[in-house]
Amino acid sequence: MTLSADGSASARMIDKEAPPERFARGWHCLGLAQDYRDGKPHSVEAFGGKLVVWQDTEGKLNVLDSYCRHMGGDLSQGTIKGDEVACPFHDWRWGGDGKCKQIPYAKRVPMRARTQAWPTMEQDELLFVWNDPEGGKPEEYIPVIRTGDDEWTEWQWKTIIIDTNCREIVDNVVDFAHFFYIHFSLPTYFKNVFEGVTATQYMNGEGREDMLPPGVDRAKVSQGNSSVASYYGPSFMVDELCYHYTGYDVETKLINCHYPVTPDKFVLQYGATVRKTPDIPEGQAEAITASNVGFITKGFEQDVAIWRSKARINNPLLCEEDGPIYQLRRWYEQFYVDRADVTADMTDRFEFEMDPTKANEAWRAQIAENLAKREAESAH
Repeated sequence: MTLSADGSASARMIDKEAPPERFARGWHCLGLAQDYRDGKPHSVEAFGGKLVVWQDTEGKLNVLDSYCRHMGGDLSQGTIKGDEVACPFHDWRWGGDGKCKQIPYAKRVPMRARTQAWPTMEQDELLFVWNDPEGGKPEEYIPVIRTGDDEWTEWQWKTIIIDTNCREIVDNVVDFAHFFYIHFSLPTYFKNVFEGVTATQYMNGEGREDMLPPGVDRAKVSQGNSSVASYYGPSFMVDELCYHYTGYDVETKLINCHYPVTPDKFVLQYGATVRKTPDIPEGQAEAITASNVGFITKGFEQDVAIWRSKARINNPLLCEEDGPIYQLRRWYEQFYVDRADVTADMTDRFEFEMDPTKANEAWRAQIAENLAKREAESAH
């Protein structure tokens, strides 16, 4: 605490040091693999530059730096010729391993004709790219999400570009209170576990009755949900959600993932799939998936509205019910330093279970007050 000249406590100053120029080490999802399988090169702005993504004749998706090492042509504006992407400037042809394979007008390809190739992985119909400032080998930590694909609906996928640093969305892992004020949910159980490269949020919640439109039958909407949401690495979250309806449950798997464009911009992607069960009428699983994605979209739009106007704050002033924000940020820091600089306090197991009693008392009172006010207004 700092004291002013008269001995009183002075105002706390916000530390809003600029975000790191370095981009996180780890797997980053570029979206649905099928979106890149149309025989054309695709441009992806990421990691402070531009990538080109294309499919070769064996069906493999390749990712290179998009700027040709010859004269700087943009490969994403070129064409696919066999297994190579051809530069639109001079037709230099680059393979997925980063080597120039052919220069039609030249006797030979220079020995040093190489560009940056990014390791890729396809899993659960998603395309991942590995980023590592040290050039290390990819690690294995992304879980298989859908076992028995015929039991699940197709992915329904959305993308938003957000003009802020991606740490803002990672903070949500521990931000207990914002679920009530921003997402109109009442969390009744909340726990965090961080260990290794995984950060997990366990939450049970109830929908806020005061946020339902007047006349909606409460029995026909979700009575609450249980969620286990885990970040695997710095940017890929799998949320195993179960929505509880009267007489049946709906199992949903939600992906919330992102990749950085610049230190102050990232691409947020999210998608959902629903398990088909006998309790869900034929053909309704797809409609439920679409409804869930719509609900999730609204939630992210609520977050974005806050992010657009808030300050970056590295030294948040916290109360007891704010959760382990500093511990989460220590966990997150491991992806922004060299492997040799990763410390035990970044990766050792850490658990924190929130006591929601005081918050729930205050929030239920607020809900009751809002409902009483609505009823009084409708009576007039």
